[in-house]
Amino acid sequence: MNLSVELAPRHPRGLRLRNPIMTASGTFGYGFEYVGLVEIERLGAIVTKGTTPRPRVGSPPPRVWETPAGLLNAIGLNNGGVEELVRDLAPRWAGWSVPVIANLAAERLDEFVAAAARLDDAPTIAALELNVSCPNVENGLLFGCLPETAADVTRAVRDVWSRPLIVKLTPSAPDVVAVAEAVAASGADALCMGNTYMGMAIDVERRRPALANVSGGLSGPAIKPLTLHLVYRIAQAVDVPIIGAGGVVSAEDAVEYLMAGATAVQVGTAHFANPAAGVEIVAGLERWLRAHGVGDVRELVGAALPQRTRHAALALA
Repeated sequence: MNLSVELAPRHPRGLRLRNPIMTASGTFGYGFEYVGLVEIERLGAIVTKGTTPRPRVGSPPPRVWETPAGLLNAIGLNNGGVEELVRDLAPRWAGWSVPVIANLAAERLDEFVAAAARLDDAPTIAALELNVSCPNVENGLLFGCLPETAADVTRAVRDVWSRPLIVKLTPSAPDVVAVAEAVAASGADALCMGNTYMGMAIDVERRRPALANVSGGLSGPAIKPLTLHLVYRIAQAVDVPIIGAGGVVSAEDAVEYLMAGATAVQVGTAHFANPAAGVEIVAGLERWLRAHGVGDVRELVGAALPQRTRHAALALA
């Protein structure tokens, strides 16, 4: 049974994963936190917590709030910054067989470029996930909402980053497909669709917004139908691999994303309830393939797409 997929077929180095199950940024730390707790080498890839050019303390508490079938968060990208990642964290990935992908967020174009150039000095980073879609920091959606700005930052980072480049899109863009097309044409090797959806909750006991930031990003099973639809649409418009991210809690969820045109999927919020969620979904995907007589996971990629686009999606995997 073959579970391997290729996320950067047009990049000279490529980015081959042993299976299509990845972690989502902000839900699995830097991977170290789970060593000894789960078998991280079973994962297809680990995506780091969002990193910014300089250290950030994040938003004030309360920063998370559970909702029916989901979770609201306004963490605010608290992290130690690019220098800490390159100097202290990246060397610890040496020798890992699971590829580690760094998630990068910034508020200005020049910051994206400078930070990406610095991250390129860390050879243990397999790929860069460019976050132009964070809904709970100032200017977080600025670059991802319009095709022109999304293309500009993609092109600028492509010039200084030597390894595979993934761009994480926002579902809040007025025309998500247009943004995806612009980013793919500007040098992205793969797209991640998507991120959280803006929302809020009220603490009825305190009679005020549940989050200190008032609003935050909604993730979890509640958003899967929304993001699945976006993946399905984008898969018919671009010629690069897509990573589906949103509400994946089971192998069947992953299969849905693959059939909608995704080459890989990210598991996020599920890790907060079960740290082994990603690894268990890998095992569940193996069982599903065996039960359905599928010898190669790539056979599923784009299986639900119209026939005219299915073959193109399959070729990218």
